[in-house]
Amino acid sequence: MPLFYTKEISSTTKLAIWKIDEPESFFLSYVPLSSEISHPHKRLQHLAGRYLLQYLFPDFPIHSIQIASTRKPYLENERYHFSISHSGDYAAAIVSSTDRIGIDIELQRPTVAKIAHKFLHPEEMDEILLSDITSLTIYWCAKEAIFKWWGLGDVDFSEMIRINKFVLSEDGTIDARLLKHSSTFPFNPQYKVFGNLCLLWVVG
Repeated sequence: MPLFYTKEISSTTKLAIWKIDEPESFFLSYVPLSSEISHPHKRLQHLAGRYLLQYLFPDFPIHSIQIASTRKPYLENERYHFSISHSGDYAAAIVSSTDRIGIDIELQRPTVAKIAHKFLHPEEMDEILLSDITSLTIYWCAKEAIFKWWGLGDVDFSEMIRINKFVLSEDGTIDARLLKHSSTFPFNPQYKVFGNLCLLWVVG
């Protein structure tokens, strides 16, 4: 069983990473393929993410997932809040019965430096070296996870999601904020670095 990482954040909130080694048939015996996805690897990522939802909470109503106009998956009665991410052969999911959440997982790729100006604010660009691919990836993960927490779309990553400078380590907490509707939403996302893989999650 290629369970790569698990964390019980609290009695009501858990996350996990799955390393995808199985064929589609393995996942289809547990969860449905609920959308039309033609690319074989994207189908595997989709199935692995949903498989993790029931792994984390066995009573998760997988068949009740709906997709909002913003493309955010959700449960209508919000019995559980959840967020899914995937990159390469990895899928990650976080589930909570009490809190809004967001998660992102990314393999580190040099191409992130080429698009940094699209998601970093000029002040953030001044604080980071474009050669620091790990930190750039964590910045991206933080903004993506906060965007998923927000769940309503219409967010400019560069202007509306700001990350304070942090000292990189294998795991840590960063200071961030979402500026939306004349309000400031503060966050303290947590992250972990597994070699070439970065994981970050938001709870609250």
